[in-house]
Amino acid sequence: MLDALPLPFSIDSRAGVATLRRAGTGDTDAIIRLLSDDPISASRGDVASVADRPAYASALDEILADRSNDLLVVELGGAVVGTLQLTSIPGMARRGAKRLLIEAVRVRSDLRSAGIGSAVMRWVSDEAAPALGTAMVQLTSDAARTDAHRFYERLGYVGSHVGFKYSVPQDSVPRD
Repeated sequence: MLDALPLPFSIDSRAGVATLRRAGTGDTDAIIRLLSDDPISASRGDVASVADRPAYASALDEILADRSNDLLVVELGGAVVGTLQLTSIPGMARRGAKRLLIEAVRVRSDLRSAGIGSAVMRWVSDEAAPALGTAMVQLTSDAARTDAHRFYERLGYVGSHVGFKYSVPQDSVPRD
């Protein structure tokens, strides 16, 4: 949990005033729905299956227990309509600069283009990054997310690197 984050935080959007706050275990189902409300995530297995809920709940517990991580939700009218994960990463490069990594940014599909995502991302760069003493905010985005790339570029993010990943065969991952 990134204790220095200025939360909760009010966000103005075309859909109304929303609240950005830390996620809690009671938000698990809403976060699962947001992940599955995305065709790319759904194609990777985020389909809101009841059978997968224990894995999501365990992951949320682990994120919230790690002081370098935080999972945030956006609440509007009593409903969770957005989420993102933040991770503070100490580094040796750039004279020991810390980075703030953004993962799993989601806004409910019927509220996309309402200004919620823009407000959240501005909060990250204007409030969270300085509060955490980070020199850089970075994220990765699936190559197929061309709309998201334009969104991030409008906010001042630069597509400066090429990312690589390796998917570990699940039969080789030890289970607790």
